[in-house]
Amino acid sequence: MTAAADRPMAAQAREGRTRVLIVDDSAMVRQALALGLATDPRLEVVGTASGAEAARAQMAALKPDVVTLDLEMPQMDGLTFLRSYMESAPVPTVVISSLTRTSGETVMRAMEAGAVDIISKPSLGAGQGLPAIMRDVCARVWAAARARLALPDGVAPALVAPGASEGWIHALGASTGGVQALSRILPLFPARSPGLLVVQHMPEGFTAAFARRLDALCRMRVREAADGDLVLPGLVLIAPGGLRHMEIERAGGVCRVRLVAGAPVSYSRPSVDRMFLSLAAAAGPRVSAALLTGMGRDGAAGLLAIRRAGGRTFAQDEGSSAVYGMPLAARDLRAAEEILTLDDIPARMMLAAAADTRAPCLASND
Repeated sequence: MTAAADRPMAAQAREGRTRVLIVDDSAMVRQALALGLATDPRLEVVGTASGAEAARAQMAALKPDVVTLDLEMPQMDGLTFLRSYMESAPVPTVVISSLTRTSGETVMRAMEAGAVDIISKPSLGAGQGLPAIMRDVCARVWAAARARLALPDGVAPALVAPGASEGWIHALGASTGGVQALSRILPLFPARSPGLLVVQHMPEGFTAAFARRLDALCRMRVREAADGDLVLPGLVLIAPGGLRHMEIERAGGVCRVRLVAGAPVSYSRPSVDRMFLSLAAAAGPRVSAALLTGMGRDGAAGLLAIRRAGGRTFAQDEGSSAVYGMPLAARDLRAAEEILTLDDIPARMMLAAAADTRAPCLASND
């Protein structure tokens, strides 16, 4: 691990509240975020800045535990600023951005540069819904302050591609730190890997940009899931962010995606639990699933259901997790049969698929 990875827990080690610096060129947004974050007793807003120059000075003087960063700022844009301090004096950073197609692509580059999480900029006209939105923002800012800022050093090992059992399904669930984790391991899966389903907690609209970015990196094809999509070999389907959960339905020997409305589960929508639970029912013993880095408990109960159905289950270890929340919950429930480093997860999932000899349950590409 790099020296940056040893910084993670500065906020945990320090007594008192987590220190937050807000960087946004809108005075109204700065004020709204400051008021909202101040409602969480774990957080202390130590400063605000309207641009990169002022933010750099405050970071040096105030030593914040976490920065909230707008990407669209005058003079030096947020992405350039993020890259500059991540190289020299990294600080856990949560990008808070309005969504456009251009901003979606910029956000993906920010995550690659080291940002821990992405939050859609709260609408100041949200009315009665604003307190709930701000509770989520507070929780994610607090979690980000505790994140490890670096993945393991070096290049992830090349994945040997054993022949996979026809009809197998892979599934991954992730939250905080998951963009970096998925960007590292999904390119390791061979082009003809079993169909792979992903729930990554991310705001509506940003998952499409994430899927496009992964499609350029991976040997498998990657796209944002649509209702009715078949789960097919060689295809990664990313659950769209927003108001629906991604579930898997089996009918006539075919497994397909269903996007269904529903309340958040474990404060999350789409929910990893909803996907895992549906997989346990639809494909049970023909599933390999892994729960990756993230705060909270989403996915642990669903992973246990897959294990009880005869599937193969894994969880990321603490040392390679940005935030050891979801994998810890899976470990405590004994939902994961193995705890693995991030880099070891793809190979173990592929070996599980290769070891299976049962009859197929999925459609082929023919």
